[in-house]
Amino acid sequence: MSKQPTLLNRLSLFLHLALFIPALYGYTLLMEDLNGFSTVHTDGQLIELVLLIYLYGLFFSLLKPFPGRGLVAGLPIVLIYLIHDTFYFAFRKVFRLINVSELPELLQIIPLGYLLLVIAIIVISIIFLPKIVDYRHPGKIILWLSPLVLLSSFIACTPGAFVNNFEKAATEIVTYSDRKSVEYNGRISMLLYREAQRLKALDQLEPYLDRVAYNQQATTLTARLEPHNNHRNIYLIVLESFLDPRLFSDLGFSRPPAHPEFDKLFGDNLGLSVAPVFGGATAQAEFEVLCGVPALEQLSSVEFNVFTGAQAHCLPSLLGKLGYRSVASNGYKPNFFNALPGYVGMGFAESYFPREFSGARESYLEYGDPGQEEYLFDKPLLEQNLGFIKTHLKQHPSQPLFNYLMTIYGHLPHNLDPEKRPEIIKLESSYPDEHLTRSVNQFYYRTEAIADYVKQLLSIDRESLIILISDHVPPLRNGPNTYNALRYLDNRENSYYHNTIAIIENGEPKVYPVMRHFDLPALILNYVSNGEYCRDNSCAFIKDTQRMPREAYMDNYMKIMAHAAE
Repeated sequence: MSKQPTLLNRLSLFLHLALFIPALYGYTLLMEDLNGFSTVHTDGQLIELVLLIYLYGLFFSLLKPFPGRGLVAGLPIVLIYLIHDTFYFAFRKVFRLINVSELPELLQIIPLGYLLLVIAIIVISIIFLPKIVDYRHPGKIILWLSPLVLLSSFIACTPGAFVNNFEKAATEIVTYSDRKSVEYNGRISMLLYREAQRLKALDQLEPYLDRVAYNQQATTLTARLEPHNNHRNIYLIVLESFLDPRLFSDLGFSRPPAHPEFDKLFGDNLGLSVAPVFGGATAQAEFEVLCGVPALEQLSSVEFNVFTGAQAHCLPSLLGKLGYRSVASNGYKPNFFNALPGYVGMGFAESYFPREFSGARESYLEYGDPGQEEYLFDKPLLEQNLGFIKTHLKQHPSQPLFNYLMTIYGHLPHNLDPEKRPEIIKLESSYPDEHLTRSVNQFYYRTEAIADYVKQLLSIDRESLIILISDHVPPLRNGPNTYNALRYLDNRENSYYHNTIAIIENGEPKVYPVMRHFDLPALILNYVSNGEYCRDNSCAFIKDTQRMPREAYMDNYMKIMAHAAE
């Protein structure tokens, strides 16, 4: 007699599940229409589908039979999805378990409709679910809960093994975008993966974690530099894929590729800096120029992905302790390379992204419509940043500014608007690469915009430090083959890791020996302390003889990452 109810119960579960999965997909389509996660790759979310089937079956089987059982069983899953989506709409970043502390802020700023829906689901889940759970069969409860307990234990006890197995089974983990990783693998799947990744990192970092001593170390350093602090403003601009085509030995041009105003400013006073990456992974370059250690990729292929917002005392934090207003402005999306937690953890007191991508966050930036070029051109971005700087100098004349700007124009595929920026430079080369042609023409227009920005900066704040540096060279169409074929920097070792850097100290261009991106924080701290920093520290940007191999920075790297991942 007991087999018939069991059979009916299973049939009811399958029927409700067959209704719930399409309904949930409909929900994701609605979120996509609201500029949420794309559904293009949902057919590859096999891990997510398995989790959804299990979780729905778990909730359904734990409930007493009643008319609304199938609907109520799906509410916890909908709540998880809804939290992900409202968090993304509000903060433009993907929800992680570590972000639970931010939920009170989220509930204060999300639209009223979302707020009421979230509250309703929470109320139903907390008040009514315990009352409709079927406690008559404890064995069934234990059986259904056991996979969840095992999975949770697997993540908590052996996070490294979970991460490795997940990466083998996942569709694709997109290192530069949390959003795309969710779109490829699903909300719940990536929630578990990111938590396991965080726990794995903490296991590796534990020997380096000593918050009290680490804070004291930063305080001691800034206390030593403070008596020498010149309080001059710092302008650090990282240029996306800024390639100087004049560094190709076997490449000719129908006209000079740099704008005349750029040449007037810098002439031959351009240096080189070695990036940690070629062709992509901008966040790795950002990590180095802001934290002063190599991006050694010990915990993740992108260091930013490990950052939670905990203080890592990188350059922005140290300058903040010296009285600077440390501000980051980024011309693209806050979820790109987990930039927002990264900037917070590095010590930026403020960070701004274009309003179109910022959700409820305040911003002075606007992205506008780049049209067929896809990415915001340097000139409007630099002009907006210049307006911000002028406002600061007027409103806070006694507070020094650390102005950090990350651009986005020049990103692959280097599209040009023929009406705004027609191709005016022809390449003289037997090696065809249409991406290189477009990049060279972009260089001309970008150098014009940069020259105008720098001239205006010098006119209002000449006694300052201005640094412009490329994050990495672009991959072009054929990657290293193009660089080798056209003899970039005469094909010196690791030639295509070398990037252009322009430095103006107190109104005068300055050239140093070949640097590495992670030398920049030392250069900046030495500048603001009138040389005091390098009196007690080995500064490789001054003398090549003081240059240590990348691996020699491992301890400092692990200390930074240990505290960034807290």
